[in-house]
Amino acid sequence: MNFFLETLLFIVKLLYLSLESLILLFIPVRKKSVAGEIVLITGSGSGIGRLMALKFAKLGATLVLWDINQEGNKETARLARENGRVRVHDYICDCSKKQEIYRVADQVKKEVGDVSILINNAGIVTGKRFLDCPDPLIEKTMEVNTMANIWTCKAFLPAMMAANHGHIVTIASAGGLIGCCGLTDYCTSKFAAVGFIESLRAELKHLGKTGIKTTIICPYFISTGMFEGCKPKFPRLMPFLKPEYTAEKIVTSVLKEKFYVIIPGSITFLLDLKYFLPSKMSEAIGDFVGFFSFMDTFIGRGKKK
Repeated sequence: MNFFLETLLFIVKLLYLSLESLILLFIPVRKKSVAGEIVLITGSGSGIGRLMALKFAKLGATLVLWDINQEGNKETARLARENGRVRVHDYICDCSKKQEIYRVADQVKKEVGDVSILINNAGIVTGKRFLDCPDPLIEKTMEVNTMANIWTCKAFLPAMMAANHGHIVTIASAGGLIGCCGLTDYCTSKFAAVGFIESLRAELKHLGKTGIKTTIICPYFISTGMFEGCKPKFPRLMPFLKPEYTAEKIVTSVLKEKFYVIIPGSITFLLDLKYFLPSKMSEAIGDFVGFFSFMDTFIGRGKKK
């Protein structure tokens, strides 16, 4: 009898959620306010990190900026103060080192307060094929792209849980949903980052901490210089994302408290094919769209001759 009732309630719940999703397609989702919230962004010294900082500054958030590049980070801080006239705190932090993350996190808690929106944006790419990539570089990729997310959450999540309020944002990648040739270590790190937040979200829900939101951002390649030299096989159909457009989509997704965000949405279909098609067909499609040759012309940020 209990099984029958549970099954019936489950079916009713699914019908309700389906109806809710359908209705929300036609009703704009209300954006939350982040005025006064303490927003920490890692990798804020350039690229998407800087653009997100400027947008959150305009929204009245208190900013905490982390980057290993002191000069770039201070420039972001200066621009943010001009953009929003808000409190901005910049820190040097090497996100590949756990103890440094914990040390700077303690400093932030003492000098600024409890972080309520954590945006793990710092990331690196080696651009080497698996057997050509030295062990230290593979370890560095995992430390920055994956482990840093874990250590920052360890540092700031307790306060969020105590208040049952907060938001954890992971800037992952479409490469965290599908493997790409020449990006073995990068894709591994991003798959792990996605899995970490999915699991953490389930854990928070089970503990009743529904006031803590999670967002996973999986963008296609962005023209910030990280993938300098790479050329899409069909540039008109699959051009690199513009940084300003991407940053705007990310901030909007956070304000709307979306969970999974794939940018652009048009590539969702391609990503889903790997689950529904035989592996050989998926590989043929990957070859056709250039996933196997994309990294052949990789140069990388700061490596132009």
